[in-house]
Amino acid sequence: MTGSADFDGDGAVAEYRSVRDAPVDRRSVRRAMSVDVRGAHIGLVATAMAVVVVATLGSLGWAWTIAGCFGAWYSMALLVARLRDWRGWNAVRRAYVATFGWGDYITP
Repeated sequence: MTGSADFDGDGAVAEYRSVRDAPVDRRSVRRAMSVDVRGAHIGLVATAMAVVVVATLGSLGWAWTIAGCFGAWYSMALLVARLRDWRGWNAVRRAYVATFGWGDYITP
């Protein structure tokens, strides 16, 4: 063995920390980046309020355009969820979170 290897008390070569801690790092990043359904509900309500405001103050055409864009985004997210073999309510929930999950970032 070369002199650059780290040894533990028994003399065996210690695992590299990056390899040993990788699952823990992935889990913490996944938890930090995950968005729950509560945030998606907030995003849906914020979108609905924006559509109502645009329909009231602006034109009905722009309100339909905004609603249609979010509907298309949800449809594409649901298609991707189905292509990744998620079925039933799991696919619907993932598409819902993918479309409106940004609402988690507008709350304090």
